[in-house]
Amino acid sequence: MKKRSFSIFTMLIVTVLSFVRCSQPAEVSNIHPLTKSWEIAVPNQEVPKGLFSLSAEDCGSCHTQHYQEWKMSTHAHAWTDLQFQAELKKESSPIMCINCHIPLQNQQEYFVDGYVDGDIYQPVKRLNPKFDRDLQQEGINCASCHVRDGAVIGTTGSTKAPHKTVKDPKFLSETLCISCHNAVAVVTPTLACSFETGDEWKAGPYYGQQNCISCHMDTIQREWMVGYGEKLSHRHYFPGSGIPKIDTVKTMMKNGFAFYPSLLEKKYSLSDSIFFKLKIKNEFAGHKVPTGDPERFFIIHFALTNKNGDIVSENEYRIGEHWQWHPAVKKIEDNNLLPNEERDFLFSYLPKKKGKYYLNVSVTKHRMDEKAAEYNNLGNEYPRFIPVFEKQYPILVEKE
Repeated sequence: MKKRSFSIFTMLIVTVLSFVRCSQPAEVSNIHPLTKSWEIAVPNQEVPKGLFSLSAEDCGSCHTQHYQEWKMSTHAHAWTDLQFQAELKKESSPIMCINCHIPLQNQQEYFVDGYVDGDIYQPVKRLNPKFDRDLQQEGINCASCHVRDGAVIGTTGSTKAPHKTVKDPKFLSETLCISCHNAVAVVTPTLACSFETGDEWKAGPYYGQQNCISCHMDTIQREWMVGYGEKLSHRHYFPGSGIPKIDTVKTMMKNGFAFYPSLLEKKYSLSDSIFFKLKIKNEFAGHKVPTGDPERFFIIHFALTNKNGDIVSENEYRIGEHWQWHPAVKKIEDNNLLPNEERDFLFSYLPKKKGKYYLNVSVTKHRMDEKAAEYNNLGNEYPRFIPVFEKQYPILVEKE
């Protein structure tokens, strides 16, 4: 019994000392304040009067369609994403990364007041008394964008809502999106944050004409909640890559590419080359494709098979970035397609035997390569890619 009491007492002492160490680092260290936008969480928010909590699930009790759409979005899995959690556990991962994945301070266990001697791996932390672990699991939820200063921010400022509502369409503009989708910095010599979608959009042909919302939040006439009549609303799927975070969850794809395959003859002679061209154009995106995470890429694959299914000839191309991470981080190559840019991908083969062939053409969109997936110990339930174009062309080769 004495041994048990001593153990509990020891644990209490350790807990108190840990709290003191977290709470009073300013007395012993040179603390550099947070200066970058992505280093700072949205301050703790109070639950607006008329609401039960800041939970998306509670919002969904009235805004049912919005909630069901959000559940299909990658925003809903921003925190629980297996890749993100694997990255977060690495010693090279700084605490600031969580501010885009769980933006509300209510979702974060600690306040971060600064860095000891400016070292991002020595954050000065204090326990957050308003930390909500369940809210944390929702990632980027309704409150992340719509709750500030005890009110729900909307685009119309409805007076019929059962909670306090403030009209502020400027706050809910693309500026809010870009606060996370344009975090660009070399954090350490071997660590870079490279999400340049906002800069790509600003440099593109649609800046000032279309924005994140007009493309990724389609407008629709519908009831915001039952009994309140139809109004102009926005979809909350936030469609993007279309690669789900979990294989049991569906998501929505926003494909920037248009595909223009060339025509093939149905019959060829042994003296004719089988020639095929697939034109790919970034026709629908106001930014580069792919964009965002530098690990994303597309594979264009051509495979000519015989009647038995054996591959006779194949060719493969890649669209994406190449980075060097050690000894110093730098981008080596970037062949992502700019808005309205088009590129031709070619296949050519001179047949050696007559017979029936099939040209299989596919384009797949990838979150990461298999080497990165293995490094992060991601299982088969974590989808790596999705097909975005697939077609098979029958070909007959004759002597003459």
